[in-house]
Amino acid sequence: MQDALAATATADLADRSIDELSGGQKQRVWIALTLAQGTPLMLLDEPTTFLDLAHQVEVLDLLAELNEAEDRTIVLVLHDLNLACRYAHHIIAMRDGAVVIEGSPVQVITPDTVREVFDLEAQIIPDPLSGTPLVIPVPGAHRPR
Repeated sequence: MQDALAATATADLADRSIDELSGGQKQRVWIALTLAQGTPLMLLDEPTTFLDLAHQVEVLDLLAELNEAEDRTIVLVLHDLNLACRYAHHIIAMRDGAVVIEGSPVQVITPDTVREVFDLEAQIIPDPLSGTPLVIPVPGAHRPR
């Protein structure tokens, strides 16, 4: 358990009630709990919700490290397409509970997919740091469902 607390920077929260924690602290504690279980598969629903950008990247870096170093399979729901592209090996895009497309970020994150799934016009350019798709929404081009 101590390794999980250290990995998520939550050791200082160990003696506090979950009800006393901020949204971001709760997210990190929930991830620590899943790490402490030591399972080879982690299923996470929006693990970056309520986290500021620095903590989002910190959590996703940690999950990427666990995937690589410990060969853990990590399945997570993310609505931030740019972070999903940067961290995911495989993306499944869904709309209304149905799979629209799945594959690598380059295969999935296209203007057509963004339009179909989110009713949003967007340009997709290579991320200058990672080379993965970077979604640039076209201002005023959202089509209500």
